[in-house]
Formats: sequence, structure tokens, C-alpha cells
Amino acid sequence: MVNTLGVSEYIPGPLHPFFKEKTILFPVLILTGIGLVMVYSASCTISMDEHNTLFYYLKRQSIFLFISLGIMYVTASLPYKLYKNMAYLILIAAIGLLVAVLIPAFGIKVNNARRWLDLGVFAFQPAEFAKLAMILFMAYSLSKKQEIGKLKEFSIGVLPHVMVFGLMAVLILCQPDFGTIVVMGMICWGMMFIAGVPLLHLLSPLPLVIPAAYFLVFKVSYRLDRILGFLDPWKDPLDIGFQLTNSLKAFGSGGLFGKGVGLSMQKMHFLPEPHTDFIFSIIGEELGLIGVTVILVLYALILHTGTRIARQSDTFFGAVTATGITLYLGLQVIINTGVTLGVLPTKGLTLPFISYGGTSLIINMAAMGILMNIGASANHVKK
Repeated sequence: MVNTLGVSEYIPGPLHPFFKEKTILFPVLILTGIGLVMVYSASCTISMDEHNTLFYYLKRQSIFLFISLGIMYVTASLPYKLYKNMAYLILIAAIGLLVAVLIPAFGIKVNNARRWLDLGVFAFQPAEFAKLAMILFMAYSLSKKQEIGKLKEFSIGVLPHVMVFGLMAVLILCQPDFGTIVVMGMICWGMMFIAGVPLLHLLSPLPLVIPAAYFLVFKVSYRLDRILGFLDPWKDPLDIGFQLTNSLKAFGSGGLFGKGVGLSMQKMHFLPEPHTDFIFSIIGEELGLIGVTVILVLYALILHTGTRIARQSDTFFGAVTATGITLYLGLQVIINTGVTLGVLPTKGLTLPFISYGGTSLIINMAAMGILMNIGASANHVKK
């Protein structure tokens, strides 16, 4: 069936796409449920100190979850091919928001970073929306170039994408948020590689990327401190190694079964941001190795499903979009858990579906809804 926009629609079967992809739905629901419990446990001390109540962050996260579930249902309902027509509009909106956040009248400045727009009810982080916008644009652009048979030409298959990414990278760097640029760059590179862009073309920007990355990391003092703290956190455990050493202490004290929910010591002003960037450390301390393993298995199930959907998609656009969303989720999980375990340098990146934060939760759930629709559409076509 084709609608007035010329988009092939998912024809409803016995199950709505939201319920059809159970290996996405159930793990996401379990992870968000664990997230509510752990946000409360990790934030109650900070919440009492800052807001004179134990439930401030729990209440807000519950509202975010309610909204995000509705958004996931909507994005699962909409035919995913609709985004092919809307890709440029979504990209322009993302760029506009990245510009707006840099304007003092709109952007909120916290710790010398201007990354949030004040929407009154809550602060919105445009960089999170920009990741999803970039995925949809890349999928649209790669599919169009594949249709005309010019995907393997450098000036068509690589250069336009590098230019769009470069524009967004400059805007995000002005916030500054170097970690988001790295994640977005890896997603774009991965999508082009999976789409069939020649590897030699993908490696060609490295002579420019490596010196720029070197300058941005080793010539900026606070980023260099993160690298030094990562390489030897115990050399200065009270300063540049403070976050990592306390994170490792949390995991070490959790053991196999953990201390129990609510019994973490590291959340008592020892570990900074225990309810956001380092919530995985609190999980390790309170739920132990078993709790950590269960969470990683749930993520692995979603990623496996995303890979399956990408392979079975009925269109090239759907396959590349599913690939981008799967990479997006997988990179966030790998980086966040890697940072808390001391495998990667410290970077402020939330743990999907679990960390406190409205924007990241809403965007992650929206992406899962799109992935559900791609999977359900492929299954319907096969039947």
C-alpha cells in the first residue's frame, strides 16, 4: 500500500510493530525498569542534598520514561520509509538546534559547556538529537547514491557525507563536546563501510583527521588530563584519577552478587555523577557481577536483533538505517561501560535506557521504535 506521500506503508497484521519485535521491546522495558530503580538508588543522596527530597530524580526520570514510551510507540507506528522523505528536514532541524544552543539567550551553560536548551520543563540536549538526525540523513543519502550506482565514487559516496559531518562537528565542538563528535564520526564511517563505500576512500580523510584529533586531545589541558588519568589513575587518585579509581572501587566491592540495592558507598559523594555517566559503577557495586552480566546480555539481545533486522530489511534504506541505529546503541554501551571499567578514557556518555537524562532516553527510545518498524515491515513483506 502506498500513501499520498509516495511512501510504502506497513500494513497492520495481527500485531502492531511495537509488540511484534519482542526481542527489542522486552529487553528495553527491563532495562528501563532497572534504570528507574538504579537512578533512585544512585541519586537519592544527591537528591536530598540538592532538592531536600529523595525522589527528585526518580520522579523526573519516571516522567521521561512515560513520554519516551509514547514516542517509541509513535515511531514504531510510522512507516520507516517516511524518514527518507524527511531526512533533510530533520537534518536542518538538528543543525538549527545546534546553532541555537550556542546562543546565550537559549543555551544553558554548565561547567563551561553550553550543551542544553532551556525548554522550561526540562533541558534538551541537541547533540543527542543530532546523532539520530545524522543516521537518517546518512541512510537517505547512501541509498540515493546506491540507486544511481555512484556510491563507490569518492566525490559522491564520501565527500558530501564528510562535509555534512564536518559542519555538525564544528558546531558540537563549540559547545564543546568532543566525545559526541567521535561517536558520530564512528557511526558515519560504519554506515558508509556497511553500505559498500570502498575502504580506501574511507581511509583517505585520515591524514586530516589524525592531526586534528591529536591537537584537540593533547593540546587541550582537561582532555589531556583525562588521558593521563586513564593511563595511570592511581598516580593521582584525588585529582585526575578520582572518577576512575572510585569507579573501580565500586566494581571491586560489588563482588559476585553485589551489596544490595541502595547499599552503595561510592554514591555517597565519592563517585561524581553516580546517576548519569557512572551509573554502571553503582550497578556493579549494588548488583555485582551477576547484575552487570544480565544487563550486558539484554543489550546484546537488542544489538543482535538490530543486526538481524538490518540484514533482512526489504530496502537498502531500511538496512542502512537499522545499521546506523544498531551502531549508535552499541557504541554508547561500549563507551560507557568501557569508561567505568577503565578500559577507555573518561568521557561523559550516558548508559542507554538506564542513566538519568530525558533527552538521551527519549532519543534512544525513538530510535528503537524506528528499528521496530523496519523489522516488522521486513517480516510482513516476507509473509
